[in-house]
Amino acid sequence: MRTLMKGNEAIGEAAVRAGCRCFFGYPITPQNEIPEYLSGRLPEAGGVFLQAESEIAAINMVFGAAGAGARVMTSSSGPGISLKQEGISFLAGAELPCVIVNIMRGGPGLGSIQPGQADYFQATRGGGHGDYRTIVLAPCSVQEMVDFTYWAFELADRYRSPVLVLADGVLGQLMEPVTLPPELKPDNGNKPWATTGCRGRKRNVIKSLYLNPEELEAHNKKLQEKFGLMQREVNRAEKYRVEDAETVLVAFGISARISMAAVEAVREEGIKAGLLRPITLWPFPEGILQSSLPKAKKVLVVEMSAGQMVEDVKLTVSGKLPVYFYGRTGGLLPSAEEIQTQIKLLEVKVSERSLCQA
Repeated sequence: MRTLMKGNEAIGEAAVRAGCRCFFGYPITPQNEIPEYLSGRLPEAGGVFLQAESEIAAINMVFGAAGAGARVMTSSSGPGISLKQEGISFLAGAELPCVIVNIMRGGPGLGSIQPGQADYFQATRGGGHGDYRTIVLAPCSVQEMVDFTYWAFELADRYRSPVLVLADGVLGQLMEPVTLPPELKPDNGNKPWATTGCRGRKRNVIKSLYLNPEELEAHNKKLQEKFGLMQREVNRAEKYRVEDAETVLVAFGISARISMAAVEAVREEGIKAGLLRPITLWPFPEGILQSSLPKAKKVLVVEMSAGQMVEDVKLTVSGKLPVYFYGRTGGLLPSAEEIQTQIKLLEVKVSERSLCQA
């Protein structure tokens, strides 16, 4: 059975069905429907909803609940995620699983309440202090906001790590029919490291403070091994008409949906274009992108930012193909027509370059 839901509310329902029983957050547009929804839904499910006095307080409450073995989530938008960064670093350092949702808005600073994608660096580079990474999932539909929230909790527990769901304000406010997953019962029994009370066993200590430098280095090596495992095991992307594509677009989130429409339009005009949509922004799906370029002559990255993911694309392509960028900022979306125009301009540019080389 399919249910019509707004993206933000779908995330809230998916979290409850994934066994989340604790939410701590603070209001900020355009993600407010997540805490609003959970303020009613979590108590119904026997869980705890608490609007904290600040984003800093909220992320530290997440630390406490995660340390006790609970499935816990928080959500915010760019400025609020910035305030949570110290706590996210603590969570990663203490190897505590949780889910953090960022419904992105325009920036920098207070920016606007309109959608954006300029939190890519913040999400994929760790964002906080120290050597750590977090898995970052990028949905492009309300159904994926449901599926990826469910998936995020699984990944968080598997790797004992914070996992970010990174979506833009369009997806947060968009309404689409979704199929909801079955509800899981909360089960903390498979977390022997949690601080649930000694009960006759050796006590658990959860910390990210290591005053002995050798001990801290050993902890960092352990973390880096885990991050390497994530890179090998968690890579996902969607390929769309890339097999014969001479122009391969790379985009995520709502930009990918718009880019897909542009690909279809230029295909009707005889231009061979395709789309690679990263689903995991970190680990970045390098191998999948490389395998999507068998006949490509150029790559066009489309983002709602001044250009962030384009750096990962350039690193992956390694100079073997020209990489171009088209972005909109300020809360403005690139239109399919604008992207079509960019594709056509690149056709001319590459043809002129070929003539010059000849």
